Amino acid sequence: MTDLTGIDPSVPPSGAGCVECDAAGGWWFHLRRCARCGHIGCCDDSPSKHATAHFRATGHPVIRSYEPGEGWFWNFETSELYESGPELAPPVSHPADQPAPGPAGRVPENWADTLR
Repeated sequence: MTDLTGIDPSVPPSGAGCVECDAAGGWWFHLRRCARCGHIGCCDDSPSKHATAHFRATGHPVIRSYEPGEGWFWNFETSELYESGPELAPPVSHPADQPAPGPAGRVPENWADTLR
């Protein structure tokens, strides 16, 4: 990744799960981290698509996967995927013992039926 516009590597993530899903008692499939402000939102395969909603509300263009073992970035403005990018403030993923989909106890039994 050569264009660092929209990235602040010093900002820590907002928590271990999707901010809006946690507040509403919802669930997610995978998590994404805003590379500018640290907001954790759920991916577009999740029922509520909060990471994309965060981009639309704030204009923060770059997200990073917040899944263990993944380090890719996505730029909403250019629709470009980057296999790597700058190191962001830790932690770089949700806790490894947190299931995907998650969080534990809030995922419906028929969760796979919701995937597009």
